[in-house]
Amino acid sequence: MDFVAVLGTGALVAFGLYWFVWVLGPAEQQGKRGVNLSGGSISAEKVQDNYKQYWSFFRRPKEIETAEKVPDFVDTFYNLVTDIYEWGWGQSFHFSPSIPGKSHRDATRIHEEMAVDLINVKPGDRILDVGCGVGGPMRAIAAHSRANVVGITINEYQVKRARQHNKKAGLDSLCEVVCGNFLQMPFPDNSFEGAYSIEATCHAPKLEEVYAEIFRVLKPGSLYVSYEWVTTDKYVGENAEHVDIIQGIERGDALPGLRSYSDIAETARKVGFEVVKEQDLAKPPALPWWTRLKMGRFAYWRNHVLVTVLAAVGIAPKGTVDVHEMLFKTADYLTRGGDTGIFSPMHMILCRKPVTES
Repeated sequence: MDFVAVLGTGALVAFGLYWFVWVLGPAEQQGKRGVNLSGGSISAEKVQDNYKQYWSFFRRPKEIETAEKVPDFVDTFYNLVTDIYEWGWGQSFHFSPSIPGKSHRDATRIHEEMAVDLINVKPGDRILDVGCGVGGPMRAIAAHSRANVVGITINEYQVKRARQHNKKAGLDSLCEVVCGNFLQMPFPDNSFEGAYSIEATCHAPKLEEVYAEIFRVLKPGSLYVSYEWVTTDKYVGENAEHVDIIQGIERGDALPGLRSYSDIAETARKVGFEVVKEQDLAKPPALPWWTRLKMGRFAYWRNHVLVTVLAAVGIAPKGTVDVHEMLFKTADYLTRGGDTGIFSPMHMILCRKPVTES
């Protein structure tokens, strides 16, 4: 191969890497780039070991069902996936129904704003984001409502990322982020005018425990809304395909176990809430929430190629390829869950803490 051919090949490879990393890399403006992928709070040399540890939970299902094991299990998961989520999906780690004529980002923002509209908060009210991640919903909700939003996440790395994003967005005066377990929140009783959780309480080993904590910290008369991950009335436990899909979602998203839609309101009432409204936001006339997963298949492939290259040359930690492959497979399970109608990530329940507790 002559010098010109070598030079041309090198230029083509360099341009390809530039295109992958700098043009196609971030999922949204100011998001992560491929060259910045990490293991969160896990040191680079331990990412692969932590991935193996995470996967080992599913070979010991009784440990997943043990409440004290779950926080570390979920924390490990989010250390492994946070950068990949930001890079490939954006700063809001949840789904939303497709809206004709709207971008994915706009549909996500509208879905988030609806949550705060449902709980009727006023500018200046102090509200709680239960399981805030890196704060995508928090920033949308704070900007829309002008409420003071306090987010809690168990993952220290997500706290750091959320604070950075809040400052960049100029919303750090309205958004506060706390590292903690939402099963044992470091807040006084009756301290919030409202609360919401967007696809977060699915990580609780027992929904009753997190609902009881939210009930405790809400002021009497305040509202709480949650978008829950559930199996729907179409799910048949004796159907092998259905079981495979649900177990695939559980394994790929650090879930102690998906709940049935029929359990949500019952659990809310058990801890003392009044149920104001309940609705599966994924059902028609809502358009499919999983369309984005289907349309993103090329992006998943492209990103997987880049992750493999970055790991091979030592830029991304060893184990990142395994984590990305797990998420790629999980996207397929989620899509099948949506196509069959047996799974919904947005079963909405709106609750009120009574003015006078019984």
